[in-house]
Formats: sequence, structure tokens, C-alpha cells
Amino acid sequence: MFHGRDGRHLEMTNGGTAVFVDVLVLAVSALARDAWDFRFAALLTLQDQNVMGRGVVGFGLADLDWGDTPQERAAVRDFLLRVLDLALSRHRWEELPYEPARAEGYLRTYRAMVEEFDPATAAETKARGRGLPGPHEAATASCVPHRVLDALPFWEGCVFCTAGVGAMPGTSGGPAR
Repeated sequence: MFHGRDGRHLEMTNGGTAVFVDVLVLAVSALARDAWDFRFAALLTLQDQNVMGRGVVGFGLADLDWGDTPQERAAVRDFLLRVLDLALSRHRWEELPYEPARAEGYLRTYRAMVEEFDPATAAETKARGRGLPGPHEAATASCVPHRVLDALPFWEGCVFCTAGVGAMPGTSGGPAR
């Protein structure tokens, strides 16, 4: 389950969660440039139900490290919204081995949750030590067959590798590792 503010949440089936994570990984891999972006990508890799277990993944917006200044918080919000907008544009969906039928609704709901979230409320969670993976755990390695960010340093392979998806169209790589 993915939590917003005031009890708002995005609850999906296990299959819906996998689709949501897949389309976000495609988008975040295209846009990540800064250290925070790669830490968010690592958080997404930790939502891989093929590794973590079905029905046990999710995170709250309050769990994210939104930064300490209004400028940092605005930059984080901007990045999250750009990732969601790119995913909503169906970025690379044609390469998926399935039709992500409900993904657009999930993405729209989560986008609204990000827009209405007040990052100042996240400071309490940050102080408890929860949140994004640390800078040394950022997802900076690339999965060549799938052209997305890999789950290293947590495990070798991306969300598509662990699902047994072969190489994406347009790559010279063979089947997933």
C-alpha cells in the first residue's frame, strides 16, 4: 500500500502493485540525474514483490526524505511529478510483455496524492530513521537487457529480471540474468 496524507492511500492488488512499480521504474530510469533521484529509484526496486514477497511492499510519502529547505522540498516534488507524468505518457509501455490496463488510474491517483502532500509533515518520520535508502544504497547500476536501473546494491537484477522478462526490444542482450 502507498500512503499519502490524512489517511489517503493507493491500495492495489499484488498484480496492480507490480504494474505500478514497473511503469514507475521505466520512468525513473529515464529521468534520474541527481543523488536523491537514484535513492528514490532504489526505493522503487525495494518494492519488487518477486524478491520482497507478495503483499508486503509499499511506502508512504511521509517516509521520503523531502529535504530540509523549501527549495529541496520543491525539487523533490518536481522530480516525483515528472516521473509520474512521464509514466502517464506511457513511456516505453509498448515494451512491456503485458498491457498495463489499470496503470493510468493508479498513476493519476498517486499523482494527486503527491500534489496534495505537505512535505513539512515528513520531518517526524525522517527523524525516526525511516525513508529512502541511504546515498550508499542508491540505484546507480544499469540493467543492460532492460535499460532500467538495477537493484544493486541490494541484489543483482532489476524488477524485470526478477520477473523473468527477457530483454526489452531494441537491446542486444539476451534473456534476463
